[in-house]
Amino acid sequence: MLTTITALVLFLVWLVVAFGVRILIAVRRTGETGIRAPGRFTTQWWGERCFHLVAVLAIAGAIVDLTGAMPLIGPLDQPGLRLAGAVIAVAGIAATLGCQLAMGNSWRIGVDEQERTALVTTGIFGVIRNPIFAAILLTAFGLTLMVPNVLSVAGLILLTITVELLVRAVEEPYLRRAHPRDYLDYAGRVGRFVPYVGRIRG
Repeated sequence: MLTTITALVLFLVWLVVAFGVRILIAVRRTGETGIRAPGRFTTQWWGERCFHLVAVLAIAGAIVDLTGAMPLIGPLDQPGLRLAGAVIAVAGIAATLGCQLAMGNSWRIGVDEQERTALVTTGIFGVIRNPIFAAILLTAFGLTLMVPNVLSVAGLILLTITVELLVRAVEEPYLRRAHPRDYLDYAGRVGRFVPYVGRIRG
């Protein structure tokens, strides 16, 4: 029970850090939130709905565990894995904020086709192209290890699919249009979520 409560607390901390804190920083630096609302029924719009569903699954997974309504997945229900999950989740939360801050004033939630921000290719962005999404996935993986039931695993799978969809179908096409030559050169050198993996050729 303590591990599940800790997972819930870490999830809430992640929400506050990844959205609340970063938005406040953006407002102080630029005078606006950095949020770009998508058009209805676009790929980005559906992606946001999937993120909402992931949050529901994460919270529901913790609640059903606290109430004993759903068993944990046997092979994953190990004290060592739960501890590792907590460490991974904390690291993911810290990495999420660190990567967001590394974007500086180019940080946005969502894409505005009319907007052109600087292409960030230094620091952690010189190692992988999407470190924020990678940190989010890392956090979710850690939380899933802490409460490994069907709902939390389903949330992790949905999150992974959603991130892949948004990166490949929304963000990368936008960056190709916004920074044609620079982005192709950058994407040819730097991996998508892990170093060297997912580089774009041509």
